[in-house]
Amino acid sequence: MKKNKHYSTLRLILGDQLNARHSWFSKQDDECVYVIAELLQETGYVKHHVQKICGFFLAMEQFAMALQKAGHQVLHLTLDETRDFKDLPSLITHLCQQYSIICFEYQRPDEYRLLEQLRDFEVDKSFKKTISKKEWDTEHFLVPFDELAKRFKPGKPGRMETFYRKMRQQHNVLMCDDQPEGGQWNYDAENRAKLKAADLEKIPEPLVFASSTSSVLERLKRHNVQSFGEIGTHLLWPITRQQSLKLLNYFCTHCLPRFGQFQDAMTANSDHQWSLYHSRISFALNTKMLHPKQVIDKAIKAWQENPDAISLAQIEGFVRQILGWREYIRGVYWSNMPDYESLNFLKAEKDLPEWFWTGQTQMSCMHHAITQSLQYAYAHHIQRLMITGNFCLLAGIDPDQVDQWYLGIYIDAIQWVELPNTRGMSQYADGGMVASKPYAGSGNYVHKMSDYCGGCVYNVKEKEGESACPLNSLYWHFMEKHRELLHKNPRTALVYKGWDKKMLADRNAILKRAKWCVNNLNSL
Repeated sequence: MKKNKHYSTLRLILGDQLNARHSWFSKQDDECVYVIAELLQETGYVKHHVQKICGFFLAMEQFAMALQKAGHQVLHLTLDETRDFKDLPSLITHLCQQYSIICFEYQRPDEYRLLEQLRDFEVDKSFKKTISKKEWDTEHFLVPFDELAKRFKPGKPGRMETFYRKMRQQHNVLMCDDQPEGGQWNYDAENRAKLKAADLEKIPEPLVFASSTSSVLERLKRHNVQSFGEIGTHLLWPITRQQSLKLLNYFCTHCLPRFGQFQDAMTANSDHQWSLYHSRISFALNTKMLHPKQVIDKAIKAWQENPDAISLAQIEGFVRQILGWREYIRGVYWSNMPDYESLNFLKAEKDLPEWFWTGQTQMSCMHHAITQSLQYAYAHHIQRLMITGNFCLLAGIDPDQVDQWYLGIYIDAIQWVELPNTRGMSQYADGGMVASKPYAGSGNYVHKMSDYCGGCVYNVKEKEGESACPLNSLYWHFMEKHRELLHKNPRTALVYKGWDKKMLADRNAILKRAKWCVNNLNSL
């Protein structure tokens, strides 16, 4: 930092803008100061997992140190320095006055609330000089922000598969001339294998890190920041670009060969049940320590160099998540905000069960998914969609409460990616913008894709009675409750034909069990 503490330009870097390759940093400018600040407003808009807060704060600190080492002027402010500022605008106003700033610049936030806050912000007019304001792109996503409105129409974003194929063609990813590599666009049908006993011993040990959490935890305690979840003295998640690259390399070497095959699988019978073959780079991606094209290129190179170990189905399944789903979800978010965050198509209004915060439920699948989430601030996409998400959908949980839980508990959860995945894909609260049908499943799905049911007090084969798996009756209760909305959907029409063929007494018994479950969610 300059001793005279006077600069011409102040550039704000948010906690999810840790992109070392941004054009901002292409040259040094002693008249420009970069501000990276911990803020109480960011710890309290929802209640966060303690690992999430530590992960962001530690990554911000490391990024500030890296910029300083590269010769940039950096102001890294902890909660100790920002505690007296009610929000981000008040902090910026103070800093502009303190350092005689004439130009305030920021990268466009990826959350609507922050973009609105910064665009509405005007530096205190009591200043004797005019301070200009400039917005920059984050230079991270593969679809430029200004193109989103052309590709995604409000209320009608189109289907992900169509978007994905266009992205493959545009970026020449897994293409052979103008045709998909191998002659097939999507290998999802080959990516639904269940882990068998013999497979469990082959699951690779996850690569984890060990960054000290003591300084951040002390600050959180000092400023009475409320959080939940488990944490130790060290954080296992990557907090630097170098660590993120190590995790990516580890995935490509040890996990990618079987990623696609088991990307939907779940198990309770492995020491590595929480990680399996997943990359776990979503936090590094969403904080922009890694670039999506960099991730895709690295994975494809690993496949090209070792095609005998990594099949096309494995690499395509991974590329689809990054090039397709991640970019698609962002388009849905920005084309439908701010109305999207209040959608409740199914009019769900039940309260989230108390055991979502403890994992203390007799339902084995829910216990494992939630306990894992509390322990690691992480669960893979099927655990989120078809275990916790499926339960909330079937039970009719208020999507506002579901959103708050998902946004708070997962280390990679930033609203642009969390909201369409939860409210749209998981809860069908958007009426089908993202998903062509509600992703509702009975206990049979859990039994098919996991070994969770083996240790459960409930019987996955039963649909009625006290010992019956709650998911079975809740599934039929959900389908019956929303018959008028769903019976014309071609993807759910056959379900009703099967239901209607059951004896009336059987249907009534199943619905009776479901009614008890709905009225006693905290007792399940």
